[in-house]
Amino acid sequence: MELPPGIIYLISCLPQLLLPPAVVYGLNRICDFAFSVSLPGWSQIPAYLLSFPAIFTCSVLAANYRDRRQAAMHGAVLAPKFPSKWPGGLDILAALVKNFKVGYMGDLMEEQCNEIGHTFNMRVLFENRIFTDEPEYTKAILASKFTSFAKGPMFWDQANSLLGTGVFNSDGDVWKFHRSMTRPFFSKDRISHFDIFDKHAEDAISQLKTRLRDGYPVDFQDMVSRFTLDSASEFLFGKNVCSLSAGLIYPPSSPLSKDIAFENHPANKFAHAFSEAQIATSYRGRFGSAWRLFEFWSDNVKKHMDVCYQFIDPILKEALEKKKALKENSNEKVDKEDIDVKEGETLLGHLVNYTEDPIVIRDETLNIMIAGRDTTAATLTFVVYMLAQHPDVLLRLREEILGKVGSSRRPTYDDMRDMKYLRAVINETLRLYPPVPFNVRTSTEPTVWPGVDGGKPIYIPPNTRTPYSVFLTHRRTDLWGPDAQEFDPDRFLDERLRKYCTPNPFIFVPFNAGPRICLGQQFAYNETSFFLVRLLQQFSSFSLATDVQTPAPAEWAKCSGRKAIEKIIIKSHLTIYAHDGLWVRMEEASPVEVV
Repeated sequence: MELPPGIIYLISCLPQLLLPPAVVYGLNRICDFAFSVSLPGWSQIPAYLLSFPAIFTCSVLAANYRDRRQAAMHGAVLAPKFPSKWPGGLDILAALVKNFKVGYMGDLMEEQCNEIGHTFNMRVLFENRIFTDEPEYTKAILASKFTSFAKGPMFWDQANSLLGTGVFNSDGDVWKFHRSMTRPFFSKDRISHFDIFDKHAEDAISQLKTRLRDGYPVDFQDMVSRFTLDSASEFLFGKNVCSLSAGLIYPPSSPLSKDIAFENHPANKFAHAFSEAQIATSYRGRFGSAWRLFEFWSDNVKKHMDVCYQFIDPILKEALEKKKALKENSNEKVDKEDIDVKEGETLLGHLVNYTEDPIVIRDETLNIMIAGRDTTAATLTFVVYMLAQHPDVLLRLREEILGKVGSSRRPTYDDMRDMKYLRAVINETLRLYPPVPFNVRTSTEPTVWPGVDGGKPIYIPPNTRTPYSVFLTHRRTDLWGPDAQEFDPDRFLDERLRKYCTPNPFIFVPFNAGPRICLGQQFAYNETSFFLVRLLQQFSSFSLATDVQTPAPAEWAKCSGRKAIEKIIIKSHLTIYAHDGLWVRMEEASPVEVV
């Protein structure tokens, strides 16, 4: 029987919990033996009770002294502290939880960046978290000091229920193994064949047209999540999971939205459980190593993942059985070290040649599925969100698409490479709404970040979490200019690109950077571009369905920056998404419209 998470956490803390009374007992025995003096019976209970805060306080003060001393020895300083009024930063924790549930994403961090600087120590439950949105330090974490940072044991512990031993939850040799396994499947030859994209895009857009003609708005986020899931599953695993076959969801106000058969469709149950598992995993990050205390009796991620496994296990079982049959029918022995990627082989087929462990295969499958489904779906969702609010951009983008490809021809790789404005629209969306807005690493050794803007270097102690946010970096006016909060694709085409981004490329890192840069970056660009071309060939205008869409809180309009003009609620788990979907209406292009 598996122990509840809270019990596991308390057991892991036993040495720390037993130390204070052990120290009191030991001192009492030493005094009694050496000086024949011991604590009176009436004072022993208070002494034991007071030993916990006393020794804990001493350990905290000693750690702070050690870090200050080490910083001075390295000619550096410690990061300024996020101000806190409550012991253990409990007020910060409460603010983090509130912002996660009902606030505007990144608000709390941005406020502190403006007040105390772009790098600070946010101590929560007595654990250091050195947050930054400084591109020089993002560069250090991801590239220049790559070996000094890792995902780390705390991230692994928090995300293990969701990611297992997959590529996004591993370090060292395990990460290198996953990386080398995956890399061949994102070569130019493989990602330049668009048959899979075209098939699923045609299905999605056909259903979109039907639903709109029936007079209903469409949750575009849900639709493209189905498109990307079907495309990714067929591309990577050779098995289309057919999530589009379930049909598109209806608005909550429609009686058809309560269709039990629709809710019980395996693909819909998987999508809902997968999303809830990611939200629960992200929520854990607020509590650091103590997350189990807030899921004391049950693992809130595992219960959702059990639903996901029911969906994905048959796919894995089929692949393993196929491999077993081939092995039984062949007299040849397979040397794992000599296995090359064969023509037409899928990632799943390649995985089963390396291991028959279904857990390892399942973990990697789900990791890549998150990358293949959620990030591209997020980008498409927010591109359409922006186009619905910027009809001038939509008009110009359609002119480029129709001028290059026409109203019906399937785009080629060269077509999309030549559509500069299309790439600029995608990049500007990735700037304001990066798929992974917040991320985290853990220092593996003492390290020093260089001083910026005349400031002193910052010392990072070992085993310290270092969250970073490209979401905030991408919106900084001191890095992108006074119009940084505005949606303007031309910034990736005019002199602003050379002025801001070219000399400092780490101000724009939507796909990470360094050795762990996203392998699927070009795949995502191709899939996003292809779907947008197909969509804009057939639709001429977009608008938000404000009668259905969950609106941004009215008080946001009184704030500054993009928060004041948001029409939807943006949130993130592992990736960014629109809360309650993106409900839109679209107008079909004229049948005679050709260029």
